Amino acid sequence: MSAATPGRSGYDGVVLACPVTVPYQRFSTRPAHWWIGKALRGLSTSAGLSHKDFDGFCLSSFTVGPDSAIGLAQHMGMSLRWVDTIPLGGASGIAAVRRAARAVQAGDASVVACVGADTNHVDTFRQTTANFARFAQDAVLSYGSGGANASFALIARTYMQRFGVTREDLGRIAVAQRDNALRNPNALMSKPLTLEQYMTARPIADPIHLFDCVMPCAGAEGLLVMREETARALGLPFARLLSSIERHNAVHDDVQLRGGWVADIDELYAIAGIGPKDLDVVQTYDDYPVICMMQFEDLGFCRKGEGAEFVRAHDLTIDGDFPHNTSGGQLSCGQAGGGGGYLGLNEALRQVTGTAGPTQVPGARLSLASGFGMMTYDRGLSSGAVILAGN
Repeated sequence: MSAATPGRSGYDGVVLACPVTVPYQRFSTRPAHWWIGKALRGLSTSAGLSHKDFDGFCLSSFTVGPDSAIGLAQHMGMSLRWVDTIPLGGASGIAAVRRAARAVQAGDASVVACVGADTNHVDTFRQTTANFARFAQDAVLSYGSGGANASFALIARTYMQRFGVTREDLGRIAVAQRDNALRNPNALMSKPLTLEQYMTARPIADPIHLFDCVMPCAGAEGLLVMREETARALGLPFARLLSSIERHNAVHDDVQLRGGWVADIDELYAIAGIGPKDLDVVQTYDDYPVICMMQFEDLGFCRKGEGAEFVRAHDLTIDGDFPHNTSGGQLSCGQAGGGGGYLGLNEALRQVTGTAGPTQVPGARLSLASGFGMMTYDRGLSSGAVILAGN
């Protein structure tokens, strides 16, 4: 499947800097605005600038309503030349970076703050999923919404039956990510997870069991997009944006077995001038392990249907031969709503700038981060990926 766009240009001169994580909390009584403000303050401190020096702002949040990026800009006293609100769930971070990069290239903004953040009250997640998509509501009208777990159970069961994938295969992904999370002080999951514990965990929506599911939480992630000369003038570690792709509603299988990455994956590598084997670290969007396995195939690390074999043949931990979701990912860090689409992106940025601390992969210079979002009933509509290079 290929739908290349002739003349797609690269991102020469555009860099990412100042990855910020506002530590997650399982529940919070604070509004999303507070979490967004904390992220902006972190970006300001990291860059050595006032937040009022940011002339671009991109926001992703499910719980900030009725406000949007422009309302927050007024609230924070920011005067902007460029603003955007991106409601693409787990694909939001990739989309934000792409749009911000083009704005910087065109001179429409000099320093763009990209933020994903959400709060999590006791009933926030239930309310969000119940009202997430009209298509999903219509599909389950007669018996009520089962939320994301039921939809991903449908995808997982179909995928497992089609390609001979076992729960043990998916469990290896979750267990490796928990091992990585034990090195991440911001991860909410701080206890080791064995494959036996994964296998015997209680079922949620078969074949989805407890440790297949992300934990909703409150938190924020953010980063800055700017020109390389700006980052150098500020003395900031940075990563070059080598290439990126984004695709929506690309695949029309009866039940999703692949994502939109397959439409543009060759371009992703061609523009970056590298291949999948050149990458030092990979951060896939991980709302469920089956989606990680799907991405191993769709992002070119193995052929379709070979994901289980790929997982069996590789060590996905920080010290392994295929370091994957080195922060622990959403499965072990937590899913902070709109911040979830930035978690892997920020970890990829930290890895190639050598600032990942205890989760650092030695010598990492090339990284890939992906996004996946906007779940209806039987598929996610939005996908994307970026490749970053350290200086």
